[in-house]
Amino acid sequence: MSSTHVLPDPPAEPSAFTDLGLRPELLAALATLGYEEPTPIQREAIPPLLTGRDLLGQAATGTGKTAAFALPLLQRMPDDRAGHDPFALVLVPTRELAVQVSEAFHRYGKDLGARVLPIYGGQPIGRQLRALDGGIDVVVATPGRALDHIARGTLRLGNLATVVLDEADEMLDMGFAEDIEAILEHTPEQRQTVLFSATMPARIDGMARAHLTDPVRILIAREQPVAGEAPRVRQSAYLVARAHKPAALGRVLDVESPTAAIVFCRSREEVDRLTETMNGRGYRAEALHGGMSQEQRDRVMGRLRAGTADLLVATDVAARGLDVEQLSHVVNFDVPSAPESYVHRIGRVGRAGREGVAITLAEPREHRMLKTIERVTGQRITIDKIPTVADLRTRRLELTQAALRESLLEDDLDPFRVIVETLSDEFDLMEVALAAVKLAHEATLPGSDEAEEEIPQVAVRPPREGRPGGYDSRGERRPSRPRTAGTTQVFIGVGRRAGVRPQDLVGAITGETGVRGRDIGSIEIADRFSLVEVPVAVVDEVIAGLRGSTIKGRKATVRRDRR
Repeated sequence: MSSTHVLPDPPAEPSAFTDLGLRPELLAALATLGYEEPTPIQREAIPPLLTGRDLLGQAATGTGKTAAFALPLLQRMPDDRAGHDPFALVLVPTRELAVQVSEAFHRYGKDLGARVLPIYGGQPIGRQLRALDGGIDVVVATPGRALDHIARGTLRLGNLATVVLDEADEMLDMGFAEDIEAILEHTPEQRQTVLFSATMPARIDGMARAHLTDPVRILIAREQPVAGEAPRVRQSAYLVARAHKPAALGRVLDVESPTAAIVFCRSREEVDRLTETMNGRGYRAEALHGGMSQEQRDRVMGRLRAGTADLLVATDVAARGLDVEQLSHVVNFDVPSAPESYVHRIGRVGRAGREGVAITLAEPREHRMLKTIERVTGQRITIDKIPTVADLRTRRLELTQAALRESLLEDDLDPFRVIVETLSDEFDLMEVALAAVKLAHEATLPGSDEAEEEIPQVAVRPPREGRPGGYDSRGERRPSRPRTAGTTQVFIGVGRRAGVRPQDLVGAITGETGVRGRDIGSIEIADRFSLVEVPVAVVDEVIAGLRGSTIKGRKATVRRDRR
């Protein structure tokens, strides 16, 4: 029987990191980073992990899970590390999260000389081979690339002490279940196994029962708002026809005035179109999707974190694992296809005690999906009316008033006094002030009230049966659709005899590229090969990604279908 810790609310006086028994080098790194006290998941997870216990932890994204497993790993890392093989392996769903977790290990373990290596698709494998040959303490890897190195014999797990499965529900959603099983078969039986997940569906519990030994179970309960206080993440939705969605997004953001926001879209084409639209509206918008190189992604994230961009328009795959401290709003341009995706998206705001806002733009037929999300998450999503032109005008005047008040309180206005005094000889002082406010209002705010048109309010209608074709994130087939122009087929040299299923192919493609499951068309699996329909625009990316990975633990020939 596993032990269970359920945390309703954080204690009034949280323990300090010094109370957790961490070594001086780690405490010094935490002090340098400005960490003052552990989060609930850190406070509960670190002590049992330090003793070598297996652990199953459930907590929302942004609660400090990385430090909760990284600090004990670094603490238990042996001082004599002359060997080449890793001491610990951390498996993550995406390349972005691999980089983020690796950077966290470097920050915490810099005084210990920890050798940490991220391994993921899209990075030159030669660099990874050289680093592994030189000796590594902690490997942070996506499952596909980890299996590649295991097959090559360059990632040896015989001396592994700890395996961490981070964002386990995301990895299963992306089709990595069998890859994870294959990786665990190469690890010692007497290892420590740690599993963290934002949600806890039955298949996660099944994985825990199969691979964890007498684990400590930690559940960070969802914080309920205190009576009279606003919830940490305010969740709302707007019902709007698809044709009016870009205008509705601009209207909502104008009224909300986010510090920084992420807008999630279904496809890279939609990302590019919406980014251009929002830039035209006066926002500093940046696109992020799988069609961009890692260097391009890094530049985009640098601009967002530096404050030179305030709106990130992204696909789910590209934005997974991102952590932006100043993020105040998350917007679903479409209703997520699964409640788990919604949970992960909104988990990016409301972190570390800050308030956040989650907004969803839903078509009338998607109203039922909103109800499903409410039922699964146990949280209410308020249906609001799209702001009117009058609402927008009022909000813009409020922002101008706030800017003027800040200037009156903080700025040196004496250099402008002569202008006011001169004009007051000719005009009433109130008229002078009104003219100045008008100029300030028009100069500092994007758009024009006169250019705005009313967006039609829509009524809720029952959803129609059926969904677009393609495959979802679990590899489940949607109702068929006719083959459309602009698609092609990819030949993959493994099939039914290798035990390949549609979800294996979907998981490999979405895990190694920026392509989403809904962009994948028909899948045909023969005895010795498979054919997958993908958009022509991404076929080269799909081929490159699959050639650099394994499917069911096997390398396969991948090319455009020649028939």
